[in-house]
Amino acid sequence: MTSARRSNAEHAYVVAYDIGDPKRWRRVFKTMKGYGVWLQLSVFHCRLDGGRRSDMAMALEALIDGEADHVVILDLGPAEEVQLVVESLGKTFTPIERRAVVI
Repeated sequence: MTSARRSNAEHAYVVAYDIGDPKRWRRVFKTMKGYGVWLQLSVFHCRLDGGRRSDMAMALEALIDGEADHVVILDLGPAEEVQLVVESLGKTFTPIERRAVVI
């Protein structure tokens, strides 16, 4: 993975992957569920600050086979400035909204 970014500002990302082995695919899928919203088979929409983005990239790099698998992380820009326009055929697309989470 390249261009690791560390910042407190959240960016919007689309992460797509092509994983050659079903076991690795399941591990990547479960990992990605902790970072974003599942859009379809191997595509996630994420809203992450630089630290979480770096953590995600490192976690994915540890799971994949660099010779057989491929992960693409598309940085759409600062999350507050991104006017996400998605044409969705079939299932409805719901963008990630910023909200407080109380634990």
